[in-house]
Amino acid sequence: MAAVAFAAVPCSGAVLDRDSLQQDSLRLDSHIQRLEETPLVLDSAQMAGIDSLATRIDAMLQPSFKPDPIRALWFSLVLPGAGQIYNHKYWKLPIIYGGFLGCAYALTWNNQMLSDYSQAYLDIMDSDPDTKSYEKMLPLNYSIRGREDQFKEIFKNKKNYYRKYRDMSIMAFAAVYALAVIDAYVDAELSSFDISEDLSMRVSPALISTPREQRTVSSASPTGVGLTLSLNF
Repeated sequence: MAAVAFAAVPCSGAVLDRDSLQQDSLRLDSHIQRLEETPLVLDSAQMAGIDSLATRIDAMLQPSFKPDPIRALWFSLVLPGAGQIYNHKYWKLPIIYGGFLGCAYALTWNNQMLSDYSQAYLDIMDSDPDTKSYEKMLPLNYSIRGREDQFKEIFKNKKNYYRKYRDMSIMAFAAVYALAVIDAYVDAELSSFDISEDLSMRVSPALISTPREQRTVSSASPTGVGLTLSLNF
């Protein structure tokens, strides 16, 4: 077996002074204490830079939200506007509910006018002198004696007019509902669509090869000078 021998070698060099080390240590402690007591003062530009950096770091650390198109579709089908809330597109809610309110107002108005003119038309068409609700549709103390047939046609046209716009209001209501559903689905579908920031068009000269069957005797060269159009998106 091999034996390993350790030898004590005396250290050569200057011997450190204990008092000098103690003084250096005291000076270092005093310097550290002054640094701790000195307040750190930053100007507004530095503070803004720190806040901006912190915001970017938080944005990078947080996972990006990618909505599910099917879930957005079902949310919007169950409750109009819920798909937009799920997609975090809150600014679209006033547009959607404003459209619903407008359609509801138009539907209520046209339906009420249809009811009034329908009743007036029925009253003017019957032979009962006590049914005169059509007089409410006329100016005060306005007499239609001798022109009943003319006003029968007028009330009939008014009734058809408001029925038409009542039905159009219902279709507009359904259209706003369908648009809200489609918007929620398409918005969620396009949330993961990557669009390059380099959207540009460039025209540059280029050598264009001529097909063999199109070459002539005077133009035997296989290439020609032309322009190329490149689109980056």
